[in-house]
Amino acid sequence: MTVFTLSLADTVFRVEALYPGTQSFCRDYLTEEEPEFTVTITPEDILSEREKSAREDEIEGHPVRHYSDPYLETLALYRKLAKVLLKKNAVVFHGSVLAWEGKAYLFTALSGTGKTTHTRLWLKMVPGSYVLNGDKPLLRATEDGVLACGTPWQGKENYGCNEILPLAAICLLERDSVNHMEAISFRDALTTLIQQVNRPQEPELLLQTLQILNSMNKRVRFYRLGCNMDDEAALVSFRGMTEVEE
Repeated sequence: MTVFTLSLADTVFRVEALYPGTQSFCRDYLTEEEPEFTVTITPEDILSEREKSAREDEIEGHPVRHYSDPYLETLALYRKLAKVLLKKNAVVFHGSVLAWEGKAYLFTALSGTGKTTHTRLWLKMVPGSYVLNGDKPLLRATEDGVLACGTPWQGKENYGCNEILPLAAICLLERDSVNHMEAISFRDALTTLIQQVNRPQEPELLLQTLQILNSMNKRVRFYRLGCNMDDEAALVSFRGMTEVEE
């Protein structure tokens, strides 16, 4: 067993893992603070992840992929942490969070839409911007607003850092031939938000997740971006989300 302590979204966990690589995976989030919660990964958790992955491959018509146990442990860890973090009004979200001048901007889209490409365009076209998390950030609702928090789960490109910033806006990314952006309501964004948030199977935890999402209404601005993935697309989204703050 490998035991270590990590901090996510200002919450400290004692993690009891099976493989030392899991501690290395979380290295940027390790801490010596006193843990508030304990999370233990078991062989059954890894088996569950393997079965879940195989089901998803079969549903999508792909050959079943065979992942290593150490890799599957990192997935089991994030799912267990996500359930506990609901107690802190925090949810794991599928998206890319870009940071600029002390604020965070989240882009979310279905896989293959171009989220990673748009992230790269921001890095190219917006001086001073950087990636807070490129795949699975934590969003934590507080009385003062919503915080975007880094996590070790940063996607294939490994874009991210251990920071927490106020979330200014969430942008739903869609492909289009012409770049255009418009503000939308929380209601208009809700279906996509539900699709992209980590959804636990337990009814009471799912309800808690939806309540946290609902609490983001009025605390975050929402936009829809149609883009063709050229350089101008990054400038359209950047101006659309930041000029309102001036």
